[in-house]
Amino acid sequence: MRKLTITLLATFAIAASTLSNAAEYVVDVKGAHAFINFKASHLGYSWLTGRFNKFDGSFTYDDKNPSASKITVNIDPASIDSNHAERDKHLRSDDFLSVDKFPESKFVSTKIVDKGDKKLEVVGNFTLHGVTRSIVIDAVKVGEGKDPWNGYRAGFTGTTTINVADYDFKNAWVGNIELELHIEGIRQ
Repeated sequence: MRKLTITLLATFAIAASTLSNAAEYVVDVKGAHAFINFKASHLGYSWLTGRFNKFDGSFTYDDKNPSASKITVNIDPASIDSNHAERDKHLRSDDFLSVDKFPESKFVSTKIVDKGDKKLEVVGNFTLHGVTRSIVIDAVKVGEGKDPWNGYRAGFTGTTTINVADYDFKNAWVGNIELELHIEGIRQ
């Protein structure tokens, strides 16, 4: 019995030390150190760019085992900002985001692949316009370390492209939208 107890304690100690390497972070939206930007073709002639002003999220990150990391980001689609009030009103309407019917959008990672040289492939479920699809975000770890306020931060950037037709938009003619994420988290 004593041998079993020692084995169980050793197993728990190893598991706890493995888990303790993963740090918990909250995305720093209060300090405006995180951004979700988008870019879409405008009639094939130019680019329409903008951002989402309201979102939050959290992630765990283990530098020694990046594949054990996870991220969740919640986006308020009504916060879309293309720097033009009338266009934003149209983008919130049933012609596009239908924010009254679908007031939230979300990304939840399902797998993170360490590609080496600070590059990560973040696979996850992205919900937009009431539809959930798997997407891949090509991410890069920008850096991590102590901040001037006695905290600790880690930052990442990532890009992905989504086809609006995959998310049941009325105006599927818009085609692809490029998303660019800049995520800085504060360790908890």
